[in-house]
This record gives sequence, C-alpha cells and structure tokens, in this order.
Amino acid sequence: MTITVVGHGYVGLVSACVFADSGNKVWVIGHTPEKLQRLKNGDPIIYEPGLAEMLKKNLKAGRLLFTDSYEESIAKSSIVFITVGTPPKKDGSADLTAVYKVAESVAKNLGDKFTVVSCKSTVPVGTNLEVGKILHKYKSKKATIAVASCPEFLREGSAISDTVVPDRVVLGSNDKNAIKLLLELHATFPGKRVVTNLPSAELIKYASNSMLATKISFANLISFYCEQTGADVEMVLDAVGMDKRIGRTFMYAGVGYGGSCFPKDVQALTDTGKNLNIDVSLLESVEKINHRARKLFVDKVLKHIKGKSVAIWGLAFKPDTDDIRFAPSIYVVQRLLKEGFSIKAYDAAAMSNVRKLISDPKLILVDEPYSALDGADALLVLTEWNEFKTLDASKVKKILKSPILFDGRNIYDPQKMRADGFTYFGIGRN
Repeated sequence: MTITVVGHGYVGLVSACVFADSGNKVWVIGHTPEKLQRLKNGDPIIYEPGLAEMLKKNLKAGRLLFTDSYEESIAKSSIVFITVGTPPKKDGSADLTAVYKVAESVAKNLGDKFTVVSCKSTVPVGTNLEVGKILHKYKSKKATIAVASCPEFLREGSAISDTVVPDRVVLGSNDKNAIKLLLELHATFPGKRVVTNLPSAELIKYASNSMLATKISFANLISFYCEQTGADVEMVLDAVGMDKRIGRTFMYAGVGYGGSCFPKDVQALTDTGKNLNIDVSLLESVEKINHRARKLFVDKVLKHIKGKSVAIWGLAFKPDTDDIRFAPSIYVVQRLLKEGFSIKAYDAAAMSNVRKLISDPKLILVDEPYSALDGADALLVLTEWNEFKTLDASKVKKILKSPILFDGRNIYDPQKMRADGFTYFGIGRN
C-alpha cells in the first residue's frame, strides 16, 4: 500500500518508519528543507531508541521517501495521515491551525482514487468533522474521500515498540471502506481492534492521557500527605496498587509530569468540557497538583541547603528522550536561576534542547554526570535515567561540598542513602 504521512515529529516519523518496515511505500511531507535533508541522510532529528536504524533501513530499501511536495505524493496514496502538532493556546485550547492547513493542502492534491484522510494528531472532539468539511470544500469533483481518526498511543522512549506491539488499535470513521483500508494497513500488528465512530476515537486519546495524568497527580497528592505525617508514599502506593482494581502502573510520586502530551491534552480536554458546560474541576485539580509538585520540590531545596550552587541530573521530562517540552526540570532550573543559584546540569540526551531554551551564564551544561557535582551544595535528580540509578555514593560524597541529595523521582532507597552518609530528601518519604 502507498500512504502519506504529513509531519515528521515523534508521531509522524515513527509511524512512517514502522509502516515502511511493514512493507508499505511511505511518503513523508515536511516543510523545512534542512530537516528534510537530514532525514533523507538517515538522521531522525529526534532522539528515540532504535529509530535511526529503522529510518536508514527503510531509506535503503526505497520504501521511505521525504518531500515538501503534496503534489508528488497525495494522489498516489490510499491513506493520508495528518500528524502535525496541536500545541496549546494561551487559554489551554488546542491550536488546530496546522491541522486545517494540511487538510486544505491535501484536498487540493487528491487524485481520482478513493483516499482515506486520517488524523493521528491529537485533536478535540469534532475536529475531524471540520477536516471533512475542508476536504469537500477544496477537493476536485472526481476525488472521493473518507475521514477517519486513528489516534496514536506511543510513549517517547519506547515509541517503536508501542507502535509495532500496541495494546490496542483505535480506528474511528463513519465510512466502512475507510475502516476496511485501515484494518488492512494494521493487519500485521497485534493488539485489540477498537472500531468506532469519529467522536469516540477522538475522545479515547484525550481520556487515556488524562487518566494517566490523573494517576500521577493522585500519587503526588498522597505524597503531600506523607510529607506532613511521616508516612512513606512508596509503601502507601505499593499497598494501594496491590488492589487489582487499581494497580500501581503510572501511580508514582515525583516532581510531576511533562512532555508533549499530558499537559496540553489535560488542558484541551478541560477547555472542551467548559465549552460543553461540563464540570471539569477534576481535570483542573490534576493540573494544579502537577504544578504544586514542582513548586514544593524547589521550596524543599531552598529550605534545606545553605549555599547557592546545585548539581542537576536529568533535564528531559522522562528517560530515553531528548524532549523538554513542559518538563518539570525547566521550571526547577528557571526558578533556581531566579533565586540566584548557579547550576551545573547533565542529561543523557536533552542538553542541546536546553541550550536553545535557556541562555544564562549561571547554567552550565556538562558532558558527564559527576562533573556536575564539582562545587555543588547539593545534587538534584529530576529524570530517572538508568545511569543515575546506580550512582557511586562514595564518589558523589567526595565531590559534593555537602552530601545532600534531593531525589525528585524516588529512585533511591532512603535508608541506604542515609546509611551512606547522605542527607536525603525524596518525594513523600521521611
């Protein structure tokens, strides 16, 4: 099958590579010549384990092609996926400008064959109906189309495996032929098939991400209680998670969630609810708790160290990605800089993105984690990269001015750290 993917971010590029790896011919449309050339050369631009290898393999096989031309690919394709960004506006609503612009461009380049136009971009309920209106407005009379919603559920850092071995494949459309084509495209992938209508498919994605964000904020809410009472949040949540109706997955306390999905999707679902006169206080609380978790972490740092120099391990919003969008670390860094701190920081993948975002002489990014400790009054761990989980305690103590450790992800055992001579501060652990 020949398909086109419009957009080459995490969703677009991973989807394109996986579909090409399944034997399809895949065109990828972008608009930045420099990025397109890098992709043609086998550089995936983004950091994602295994992506560079899959990209190069399918470029070599001739199944993956990059272009800035709609005319070159759309008319040849049976399915067109829209995977462009839907960033939040100032009011929290999703900015759909790029989605609608792509829909217009697709419509103007459709051929005379039946084409399914499917959104993989995360869009509010009703968006695909608007996409359909745009397609019918600008397409030629000979073109026949169907609109679909095929949301993705990939996690940055494990995006390829989540796409190749999904828990479920959600296909939403009011057209039986569209569903048939999409089922054919996904035939080699395991996972349950959820075939539904457009609004259900659109809402499934938002509901999924908002539920996961809720579990994280719930864990952080319980950590607030633990901080005040002497309870241990890990013991509490372990016991709670033993209930099969609840489970422990994603229910972890820390400095909060970030990334390209949870923050904007919670905001967008909140905005949609308000427009529908639905009480969205639960979603508003999820976001408030997330912001409070970051604030309380920095408050704790300011309360318990005397100096004005810290080391930070971890800047990406999660391990195995270079993404810093809405990352808790950015709030922590910016607030500490505002308080007059000097910071040395290390991350395994995200430092180039941080350099682009923050330009301050008091923030020094180093190429090796232990180099960040030199002259620091404390160590702050903000991302649970595997290399941080087996820290050399004696080496850390020797380099730090004071053996103080703030564990923003609860990856260390408090008793062991204290036995090793550290003044240890976790999240909800006393």
